[in-house]
Amino acid sequence: LPPAMCTMSKEEKESFCKCLHSIKVPSGYFSNIKKLVSMKDLKLIGIKSHDCHVLMTQMIPVAIRGILPKAVRQTITKLCFFFNAINSKVIDPLKLDALQKEVVVTLCHLEMYFPPSFFDVMVHLVVHLVREIKICGPVFLRYMYPFERYMGILKKYVRNRHRPEGIIIEGYSTEEVIDF
Repeated sequence: LPPAMCTMSKEEKESFCKCLHSIKVPSGYFSNIKKLVSMKDLKLIGIKSHDCHVLMTQMIPVAIRGILPKAVRQTITKLCFFFNAINSKVIDPLKLDALQKEVVVTLCHLEMYFPPSFFDVMVHLVVHLVREIKICGPVFLRYMYPFERYMGILKKYVRNRHRPEGIIIEGYSTEEVIDF
């Protein structure tokens, strides 16, 4: 069988990884992308949830320009633009229905280009994001990134894994006393 339309050749993977490896962003905007791109294995490694968010909304459309067949590239770019649209600070409620229809069509196109093993429940959940925005409001109000970052700070206090909650409280209160 010939390779699937979404399969990248070694040269395309090198081009994709080189593009991501060479991107420069302001400090604090994104992780150090050079650490996330393995040029040896031509893979992305150690990506956190915020890194995936930035990749999907802004970096991937730039990195795949001219790499994949036009139909696949346009479909992936449409999905990235959808994520960018729903993550904006201001969302026009009148455009939500159009976004919903567009993402359903985009997912149907993805089914044509990607193998069935690609589709799991997480891909299906994209269909429900617009309804969630209608019910709960803009997505940025429910981001978990600050909490994940703060939990990383609290986990650094743990020295004894037998009772991590107590150690975290002790380390936090010690830091508060020192700051006071």
